[in-house]
Amino acid sequence: MLRQEVNSSELRSVGYELDISVLEAEFHSGEIYQYLDVPAELVLELLEAESIGRYFNAHIRSKFKFRKVR
Repeated sequence: MLRQEVNSSELRSVGYELDISVLEAEFHSGEIYQYLDVPAELVLELLEAESIGRYFNAHIRSKFKFRKVR
């Protein structure tokens, strides 16, 4: 999955597959997780948030099923 770098102290990059509604998040630690069934609107809000890390923690991290990729 292609990811784009983001300006965040927590996340290094994020990517999104619209057809399967999967958000992929790469953390500065090097870990990569995929979050399942994430609506596209939330991804847009994440990318436009004043604090991407804060938005991610409040609206995505504990709200969606996930799998560790790396």
